[in-house]
Amino acid sequence: MIPFSPPRIDEKNIEAVIEVLKSGWITTGPKTQLFEQKIKSYTGAQEVLCLNSATAGLELVLRWFGVEKGDEVIVPAYTYAATANVVIHCGATPVFVDSAPNHYNLDIEQLESLITDKTKVIIPVDVGGFPCDYDKIFEIVTSEKQVKKFKPQTPEQEKLGRVLILSDAAHSLGAWYKGKRTGILADMTVFSFHAVKNLTTAEGGAICINLPSSFDPSEVYKHLRLLSLHGQSKDALAKLTGNWEYDILLPGYKYNMTDIQATIGLVELERYDSDMLPRRKQIFSLYDLFLQQNSSIKTPLYKDEFRETSYHLYQIQIPGITEEKRNEYIKKIMDKGVSVNVHFKPLPMMSFYKTQGYQIQHYPNAYRLYTQEISLPVYYTLTDEQVSMVSKTLNQVIP
Repeated sequence: MIPFSPPRIDEKNIEAVIEVLKSGWITTGPKTQLFEQKIKSYTGAQEVLCLNSATAGLELVLRWFGVEKGDEVIVPAYTYAATANVVIHCGATPVFVDSAPNHYNLDIEQLESLITDKTKVIIPVDVGGFPCDYDKIFEIVTSEKQVKKFKPQTPEQEKLGRVLILSDAAHSLGAWYKGKRTGILADMTVFSFHAVKNLTTAEGGAICINLPSSFDPSEVYKHLRLLSLHGQSKDALAKLTGNWEYDILLPGYKYNMTDIQATIGLVELERYDSDMLPRRKQIFSLYDLFLQQNSSIKTPLYKDEFRETSYHLYQIQIPGITEEKRNEYIKKIMDKGVSVNVHFKPLPMMSFYKTQGYQIQHYPNAYRLYTQEISLPVYYTLTDEQVSMVSKTLNQVIP
């Protein structure tokens, strides 16, 4: 069976983890701090905070910005549950936006009509690693009309003076937009280092801070870090090297990254641009080559005149088919020994969100894209022969 997306674990990862284990320091410490600095250098972000998940990062930013009951946060209908669940956790209301007609990212043309005086944040999602058009999103939220509409309720909201752009870049580490890497395309950007991501720390995530000059990035970092460690005035490393006594300054969370996780990330980041991304790009090119003769399959958009994907998901479309037919194809493909997946089932189709009154018929592009989508295996150790085998299987099953 060809798996869908196993993590890359080799001797370099193993040796690095053993070194940390032998050091006696396995929780948040010097390796985590180093990983933050390396991501900061890689992305060009003002500051970076590493955490135990991207979900934690999204929620911490919403909490920092003061999102609460009565507020609205615009979220794509086509995304993983974490993007909207964190809004629910804050007591706010997710306002779903449909996908663009021709790709999975949100339809920017619909954004302006969805912004109200209750809107505090927009969370664009770089689905599959393909960046959203951030300049257009900023054009909307910084327009005189939208700035006047914005109703700040916290010091952070007052200081920003407009809707916050929080990028869910869980898929897009290493992607490019107009000569810039993801991480500095929005006010705040959150990456995921989950096991199936291009760069993994087993579980993990990071917040990249890229706020206007009215903010002090180091102070924002300190506050987010405080939130991530129960509001404790000293972390474990600081208590070890100085006075043990600490204070609880606010009721925070337990969202910190460990040095075990960070050391895996350090190995992966060092070889990310030179090794990981080139191999994933080769796999995309091979799929393009092997599937181009099949007129029933539409290969994905992953590069245009101003952006390039991180090559996270190879998402094919089979135009004109039903959800039932797509599922039949998936079963036949998997019966032949090839694991495939679907990214994503739109959130208005999920039981919880249906009970909240959301209806998928209001998001026709998201539903159409979902019913016709199949994600193919893409991972570092996938061989050319296996890519060929996956492609032959698809060509046999999809006439």
